[in-house]
This record gives sequence, structure tokens and C-alpha cells, in this order.
Amino acid sequence: MVASAPVTDELPDSPFHTVGTDHITVWGSNEADTIEFYRDLLGMPLVLKQPNLDDPSQTHLFFDTGDGRILTFFVSDNRPSNRGPQRGGIGAVHHLCFSVEPEHYRDIMAALEERGIGYNVFDRGIFHSIYTTDNNGLVIELSADKYEIPGERRGEILVEAQRLREADDAEYAKDEHLRQAIENLGLEVIPNDLPDAATGVGSID
Repeated sequence: MVASAPVTDELPDSPFHTVGTDHITVWGSNEADTIEFYRDLLGMPLVLKQPNLDDPSQTHLFFDTGDGRILTFFVSDNRPSNRGPQRGGIGAVHHLCFSVEPEHYRDIMAALEERGIGYNVFDRGIFHSIYTTDNNGLVIELSADKYEIPGERRGEILVEAQRLREADDAEYAKDEHLRQAIENLGLEVIPNDLPDAATGVGSID
């Protein structure tokens, strides 16, 4: 039986270590619908556009997700968008999650409503999320921190929240675990103004 993997922010003893996410590439539908959703709604600048080097009949769109990390799409004008559900399975993408500023949370919900795009809002215990779908039915999560968390301490805080969750024998890391983790690491607990919401446990397949 494989031993349970420890949760830690320390680098593993592996042959090498990645240093960040460069880009993620998705099979998209067409250029117009993809740009309308990712640039015009989510606000990601279109920073590069060129042929797909493996198949020049397709176009390769590059969007900056907000911190220099890139999301790209292979698109073709003969592929219509389809908001139907995605097919799951091993190796499939379940969803993509992007960070948003807490102060823009209600503006995001209003923008989705204005465009007739459905969404759900959940309090996920250690973060707060809006779930929606893109023009092809891919689940998109827009996540906001419930508390101010220094980026360089995020892993450390989550590891401490995990320790507290296990000590409580809790099913998942909850708000109280996150608050206590921040305090235990000597940081000020500063909550962000986010709407009340259900946990949504079991709501997303």
C-alpha cells in the first residue's frame, strides 16, 4: 500500500523542480467567441496571435491571465461554440480557476447577469468562488481570497490550515482553519468583503 503523501510547502526530493506555470492551452471554438469571452468579459489582454505551429490552418491565441501567466487557445473559424456540458474522464480538464480582486466580486456577477451567463457563488472554506462556463461549456472558476494573504506566504498558510483541519478531523479546510492558520503564522487577519454563500459541497461534478 502506498504511504499517504505528506502535505508540505517544502520542495520534494525529485530529479528537478518546475519554477511556475508558463501557459495552458485549450482546444477552442472560433476566434470571435473566444476573444469575446476571455478578453471582453474576463478582461484578459490578447497578447499574441499566430498560426498553430503544429497545424497552420488553426489560429493560436495567447491571453495574459493577469500576472504574466498565459492561457492559449487553438481556434478555427469553422468551429461553432457549444455551451453544452464538457465530457469528463481521466485526463480531461475539470475547470480553470483565475484569481480576481475581492472588491470586483459584485461587478463580476453583474457583468455575467447582464450577458445572460449563468453562475453560482460558493464559500469554499478557504476561498470564495464564482463558477460559470465559457463559450464552450468549460467550467471557469473566479476565485477571491477571503482574507488578505501575502503571495509568498500562501503555501505556508495552506499547509498550516491543513494541519488544523486534520487536528479537528474535519472533512475539508474551513474558514476557522484558515483564520487560525493566519494567526498562528503571526499575520494580521484582515477579511475581504465578500457575499455570504453556501459551501456548495457536492454541487460541482
